[in-house]
Amino acid sequence: MEELIAFIEQFQKLDQETEDAVKSLFKEEVVKKNDFILEEGKICTKISFIKSGLVRRFYIDDGTEITKWIYHDGHWLTSMASYFNRNSSYEYLQACEDTVLYSLSYENEQKLLEHSSFLKFHTSFLRLSLAAFDEFHFVLGSMPALKKYQYLMEKFPLMILKSKQKYIASLLNVNQETLSRIRAAIN
Repeated sequence: MEELIAFIEQFQKLDQETEDAVKSLFKEEVVKKNDFILEEGKICTKISFIKSGLVRRFYIDDGTEITKWIYHDGHWLTSMASYFNRNSSYEYLQACEDTVLYSLSYENEQKLLEHSSFLKFHTSFLRLSLAAFDEFHFVLGSMPALKKYQYLMEKFPLMILKSKQKYIASLLNVNQETLSRIRAAIN
C-alpha cells in the first residue's frame, strides 16, 4: 500500500487519520492474466491504482477489439463514464499480465472524500488527468503515426516495453505491419 500512499502524497500530504482511512478503504486485488476487471454492459463499481501489472482498456466494433489505452504500474484505471455516472460500461478492462491493484469502491470513495486532504488530492489529480486526457486526444487526432509512437515512447516507455505490439498498433490506429515499419525507422 506504500506505493499508493506515495503516489497520493505527490499531490497532497495526508494527515494520519486520512492515511489510515486510505489503507483501510482501498482493497488489494490480484487479477490473473487475461481475466476481466470490467466487461461491456456491467457497471464499473471501483477505481483502482495499479501496484504492478498491465491492463488494457478496449471496446469491440464489428468483432474487432479496439484498444483505447494501456495502463501499467503507477496508473489509475476505471471506466470513467460507467463509474461516475453509475451506468453500464461500453468497454472492457482486461489484465494483460498478472496484475496487483489497490481498488476503491464507489461507496468507499465517497467516505474518503469526506477527508479534506483526500479531497484536495482527488481534485488535483482529476484536473491533471483531464489535462493529460485532452493532450493525448490531441496527439492521437492530429499527428502522423510515427509522431504518435514517439510520443508514447517519450511519455509512456513502460507501456511500449510491456505491451503486445498488436495492442500498441490498435491504440495508434495502424496495422501491425505499419507499426513494424515505424519501429524499424526509429531504430
